Amino acid sequence: MDRWGPRLVLPGGAVLVCAGLALATLTSEPWHLYMTLGVLVAGGASVVGYTGQAFFLPNWFVRRRGLAMGIAFSGVGIGSVALFPWLQRMIDARGWRAACWTLVAILAVVVIPLNAVFARQRPEDLGLSPDGDPTSRAGARRARNVVDPAWAAVDWTLALAVRTPRFWWVFVGFVTGLAAWYMVQVHQTKYLLEIGFTPAVAAAALGLVSFTGIGGQVGLGHLSDRIGREWAWTLACLGYAICYATLLVLYEHPTMGWLSVMVGAQGLLGYGIASVFGAIPAELFQGRHYGVIFGVLGLGAAMGAGLGPLVAGLLYDLTGRYAEAFCVAIGCCAISALAIRLAAPRKVRVVAGRLPRSGVMVR
Repeated sequence: MDRWGPRLVLPGGAVLVCAGLALATLTSEPWHLYMTLGVLVAGGASVVGYTGQAFFLPNWFVRRRGLAMGIAFSGVGIGSVALFPWLQRMIDARGWRAACWTLVAILAVVVIPLNAVFARQRPEDLGLSPDGDPTSRAGARRARNVVDPAWAAVDWTLALAVRTPRFWWVFVGFVTGLAAWYMVQVHQTKYLLEIGFTPAVAAAALGLVSFTGIGGQVGLGHLSDRIGREWAWTLACLGYAICYATLLVLYEHPTMGWLSVMVGAQGLLGYGIASVFGAIPAELFQGRHYGVIFGVLGLGAAMGAGLGPLVAGLLYDLTGRYAEAFCVAIGCCAISALAIRLAAPRKVRVVAGRLPRSGVMVR
């Protein structure tokens, strides 16, 4: 992304997804699925999805960075609500191969052209400034929000970043935060079925999480511009902790009321992680080499997203229940919130809502 920019990288990721979906329809052996859906689709999706967008979106916004990223990433929830039921009906009627080719067509007609035409690494590439401000005003705003001028003046490279405790606190926060997120995403439906909910209710709960996540991402993103990224991340981790605690309660009291609490905590709070996922490292390490720094931090997120469901599954196989896994997830929430607090982006740059009204530079 640093070298070629989003106009080439994002369409390239979408092409990988298209190739994986198309080749998956020719599957005749298990390893074919691993290579197509597991490598091409998953790899391309990581480029064109949350991670790829978070490489460059923070460059375009300063004042409302959280809100902008929350709105952008809420598209995932909107897509889930709009596309998944339709694709399921297509699978029921025409088979999963037809659904794969339909997704290929959507990506080719919509996603690839939009990114190839409109995506830019930074507003300066078009003679613009962040937030649409005139150049002079944008520079003044950036100066006003700096708390640690010495840190902000560094031309951060990956080699310099990895030597700082802040980098590793963000890495730990991403590993544990994404582990908590994906642990429930993968195991929630199976758990709800085991404790007595019908398949229709369990599936609807997962869909409602995506739907409420739209408001959670936009709302928590906007709130992070007022109260700070650490507090927004903490609220998101609290949402997941409440979600897991409610799942434990549901084992003894499988009622629709408790199920609603679980869905709301996960969607309205937990999904807000996405809105500050790119903002936190951008405010610590923004600069010419931010892409590669964020890419390595993204490895931590991917590690957590992969290990979380795996650990939960192993604990379930060992104990025959999910209680231990959910307790581990609650611990991950606490560690993640603490780690981002210790990374302290507020001590490098403050959000717009914390700027003094006098306009004097924060020290």
